[in-house]
Amino acid sequence: MRPVLFWQFVLGIVFMAHAQELRLPACFTDNMVLQRDAPVSLWGWSAPGQEVKVEMDGSSQQGKTGKDGIWKVRLPAFPAGGPHTVKISAGTSVVELDNVLMGDVWLCGGQSNMEWPLKQTPYREEDTVWLQGQQVRLLKVIPEMDYRPGEDIHASGWMVPEPDKIAEFSAVGYHFGKFIQQESGVPIGLVSVNLGATAVETWMSNEALEAFPQFREELKHTGSFADVKKAFEKNKKSWYGKYYYTGPGISGKWYLPETDITSWDTLEVAGNTWEEEETLKDFDGAVWFRRSFDLPEGFEGDSLPLQLLQIDDYDITWVNGHRIGETFGRHNHRNYTIPAGILKKKGNILTVRVFDTGGTGGFTTPAFWGNDILRGRWHYRKGLHIDAGKFPEQELVNVTPFSSPGVLYNANVAPLTALKIKGVIWYQGESNAARAAEYRELFPALIRDWRDHFGKDIPFLWVQLANYGQEPEMPGPSAWAELREAQDMALNLPNTAMAVTIDIGEAGDIHPRNKLDVGKRLGALAMNLCYGGTYSAQFPQFKDMERKGDSLLVRFTAATPVLKTKDKYGYIRGFQLAGEDGEFRWARAFLRKNTVVVYAPGLRNPVAVRYAWSDNPGPLDLTGENGLPAAPFRSDDRKLSTDGLLFDSKVPRF
Repeated sequence: MRPVLFWQFVLGIVFMAHAQELRLPACFTDNMVLQRDAPVSLWGWSAPGQEVKVEMDGSSQQGKTGKDGIWKVRLPAFPAGGPHTVKISAGTSVVELDNVLMGDVWLCGGQSNMEWPLKQTPYREEDTVWLQGQQVRLLKVIPEMDYRPGEDIHASGWMVPEPDKIAEFSAVGYHFGKFIQQESGVPIGLVSVNLGATAVETWMSNEALEAFPQFREELKHTGSFADVKKAFEKNKKSWYGKYYYTGPGISGKWYLPETDITSWDTLEVAGNTWEEEETLKDFDGAVWFRRSFDLPEGFEGDSLPLQLLQIDDYDITWVNGHRIGETFGRHNHRNYTIPAGILKKKGNILTVRVFDTGGTGGFTTPAFWGNDILRGRWHYRKGLHIDAGKFPEQELVNVTPFSSPGVLYNANVAPLTALKIKGVIWYQGESNAARAAEYRELFPALIRDWRDHFGKDIPFLWVQLANYGQEPEMPGPSAWAELREAQDMALNLPNTAMAVTIDIGEAGDIHPRNKLDVGKRLGALAMNLCYGGTYSAQFPQFKDMERKGDSLLVRFTAATPVLKTKDKYGYIRGFQLAGEDGEFRWARAFLRKNTVVVYAPGLRNPVAVRYAWSDNPGPLDLTGENGLPAAPFRSDDRKLSTDGLLFDSKVPRF
């Protein structure tokens, strides 16, 4: 054998041996929590036909890999407790997982309000004794996307609850986990699988989405995301230099901090397509945007996150003259990382070249979704101009956005479905508010979908959207109120519960910082639903009404029969009444025993009542004896403002 060929042969053998070594999915690591009181399923990969042995606390089970190299082994049920060691052997490969607890595993799903980390809230954990007990463990899934179900998640392993680790974890998830662990005494595993600004359909399986005609076109992809991305990168080279990365801004290096911008105009970029600006109306091609920013007070990290969110269509982004990112596709989220080494305390220069291939262009995500960097006025200047009708965009393969149906389920949830879990907590809906009527079908479909894959009896708890935005001067349509109603209607499914948060939102921030009460409300509901608790966790909910004269008598169901109002005179804000003309007007209300009397001066024959029916109904008075707010409701069934509005792949999605 010739020497070169011999060493190629040897290296090939070494590579194959390495590829066939025992491997575990990312959800099985040191410090993990496995579901108690249920058979324990473990799986992984090794050489085809190889014997695999799994041992834990004297229990031993064997399995064998199939032709695909996948092995699965099931251990008997174990009670809550630990720590344990799990030993897995395959041939000469041995993996030991230490500090393993048996307990309850909860998935924490949704969008940004579930993703929101503890460090960005006012809460600081001072119970160091509880932390040292390590009875809550954390697994944070790093979001990926794919057209087809993946075989593994992307994660860095289970973490014990140290201060720096919990700071990066879901605040709602953490407070929920701590509450139920302290109340139940059972070890808790929390799996954070969420991503900001994502719609419910992104978290549904392809099979579930097939039931909805509006998604079928987007489900036609036959390959994996890796295949599509590879084709995209290949096609991009053919037009990049000729049609795209050229023009006066490139040749003039407008991305350098020393660029003279005295002649540049200014505009508000967030949520405003540039066609709304007279000087950019009907302009297609490149527009350069620039602004300065300072580092946050006390910044000490090795990198700074930069969230520009969605841009129509493509962008290249520089900071202080250094290129930090490039993204193609109007639905994709621009989440970049700026190395600390190129930053200074004051006056950093952020430059973004936005390239539009036709139609609307610019930063399409509304300002309230983003951080401070998006808000305010930016300098801008036109760069390369193109004829959109002749631009060869058809040569591109558009990379899948995080907002495409199914892609987040496939990459981040599907690989976990063999994992036995206790239940799910969910905080999502903001991104579907514009299609709230559609959510009436999508949200229950998601719950049934996850139950089909994780177990048909798993508890599913969620957070109803909080109050947000300006208080309306007059009653009118509210997409957020309609979304809340859709969430409320999902309670018709068994083994579900909803935490009402209409009292703890923030008018000016879609991400209210009070995640402590959200977690505790979910926790109290979970204790009643799953742990035999008797917590006063129920909110007053509309039961029925009766007309008496010019008033409506409104009755509620609640955990206790006592209703309260915070107003010292007994009055209640937030009610609306409509007469036979269907026009709603503000109403007055007060408590009479445990019935709310609602009337409107001048309205003789009220026929319908609404309560807290707006994006932000303002301060509310009506609570149960437990202090929990009455849930928003309406007694009428008039057509919703979002009726008929369905998913459309051509419309920007937030």
